[in-house]
Parts: sequence; C-alpha cells; structure tokens
Amino acid sequence: MAPSASDVLVRVTAGPTYDPSTHQVVLVNSATPTHITSETCSANISVRIRNYRGLPKGSPETSSYFSHALHTYDQYSISFSLLPKKTISGTALVFGNDIDHPVRDRLPYGTATAFSILKRVIDPGLEGDLYADKPHLYGRALSSFNILSVGEKVAEGKGLGKEEEHGEQVVEEGGEGEGLEWRKSRDVPDDAGKRKGWFLAKDNAERWEWEAGRVYKGDFFNPYLDFNTFSLKLPGFSLSVLGYLGGEDYLRYVLKNIETGDVLFVVVFSLLHQEDIDKEDAANTANKDHSAPTNSASQRHEGESTFEPEAGDLD
Repeated sequence: MAPSASDVLVRVTAGPTYDPSTHQVVLVNSATPTHITSETCSANISVRIRNYRGLPKGSPETSSYFSHALHTYDQYSISFSLLPKKTISGTALVFGNDIDHPVRDRLPYGTATAFSILKRVIDPGLEGDLYADKPHLYGRALSSFNILSVGEKVAEGKGLGKEEEHGEQVVEEGGEGEGLEWRKSRDVPDDAGKRKGWFLAKDNAERWEWEAGRVYKGDFFNPYLDFNTFSLKLPGFSLSVLGYLGGEDYLRYVLKNIETGDVLFVVVFSLLHQEDIDKEDAANTANKDHSAPTNSASQRHEGESTFEPEAGDLD
C-alpha cells in the first residue's frame, strides 16, 4: 500500500559535497541562511517552502518571500549568495538534479511527457538521462537560474560574512555596484526571461566567466512542485510521485563544474516516513543520555546560538 502524504515529512540539508556527513540541516523558511565553505566557494543558502510541514519540527510554515509580488504563485525556492574561489567558464557551471542509483524501473507513467513540459516551461536548456544508472538532469546555470544578480569583487581572502546573509531578502535580476556594470559590459539582457534565453546560445555563454572573488546572487523557484502532496503540477498535466518513492529516494539539487567535476554546493530534499523519524528521535534521546553533546555536521547549523566554529568552517 502506497504511503499517504501525511505519513511522509521533508528534511532539507545542504553542504559543499555529495557526502551527507558534510551537510547541515537547513532551517526552512528561516531568516538565517545556511553557510557552507570549501576549496571551491563560499555560499549562503536559503530554502523556502510554502505551507511547510517538514523538519526540523516547529519550522515556520511559510515565509514573507511568498508575499512578494514576484512569488505569489511559487511553491518553493532555493536562493543563494555565492563567492567562487576558482574562476569557472560560463559553459561549465551547471545546475540541476542527480541521483546515485537507478530509478528507471520505478518511473511513473507520464515521465516522458513531464520532461518535455519541464523543458518547455522551466528550462529549455535542460538535458540529461532519467534511465541511466545515475540519473541526471542538468541545465547551464546561466539559463537555469530564474534570477541572477552580479555583485562586486571582495578583498582577497575574504569570504561571505554576515553582511551577505539574505534570509529575508528577495533577490532581483540585475546587479549591485560595480557588478551591474560588469554585467552590462557583457551585453547580458536586463530582463530575467531574456537573459535565460540569451544564454542558451553557447557563443553567449562562452563570453561569460564566473569570476573568483566576485559575489553572485541567484534564485531558483517555480510553482510546479508541491512538497505537501509530493506531486508535480505542470500546465495541463499532473504527476503524483509518492506511490513510486522508496526509502532511499530524495530530490537533490547540485551546482557543479561539469568539466572538472568540482561541486560548489548540494541541496537535498529527503523524504522521511514518520515511523523512521520516531525511531531516529528515540535513538537521539538515548544517545543524549549516554554521551556528551556533539557539534557534528549532521546535528548542527551555523545559525544556531550554540554553534562553535571548527577550523574547517573558516574561510
């Protein structure tokens, strides 16, 4: 018997690699972004989900983000500030979804139709293979991000600090300070939709570089994925996926250099059954009774007042 939506909760984590041990639990709909840092970049990531009923328990059900005129119909958002530490070509940086195990035997009827609609209404540059041993769907970041804003360069050795936190900020297309002129000098259209279409052309993408030391802000959102019913609701087409999900299923977004394999950040939406959450809570309670508190990546978040930075957390 397929589980019902009320039996499954979402947990969102984010980190600098695919390895779950490097991830932090994201405070969904919080004003405090999740900060990650690695050899490739520094990033502050915010995740919003409308009518959220996932983990951590007690998370806000919504965000003022969804009251903004740009987002009254959107169901979720992954927004970020990004400071690359290595320059990446415009054609190499991709954003999208991938999975570590095959799902071809459990893909629901209508998957091919859903993919064709996704390409038409969300990202015409989306490419990939859902029937591969490691399924993936990637689009060029320049044409995949709904919103892209270019900021200024920062002093060498300086990372993203609290001044870059953007939990309540709605990112808008364009740029800030010298970054706006830098963008205009590359003839990038001012309008978000036109910018996405313009960068579908490889020649235009080749003229762009994601510069090391320059701050970029972006936002990826849409009104089509409903995390309360675990369904994809596209124009003229709806696809419920809950009945096809297994215990290892997740929705993973990654920003990576497709040429080198370098990962900038990963955001994972995991689906947890209530019985598994209860077992996990019981195990955590037992561990607290027999051991001292720990600051492991799986149990902490850099926005928490009790957080003490470790050497690896500093830029």
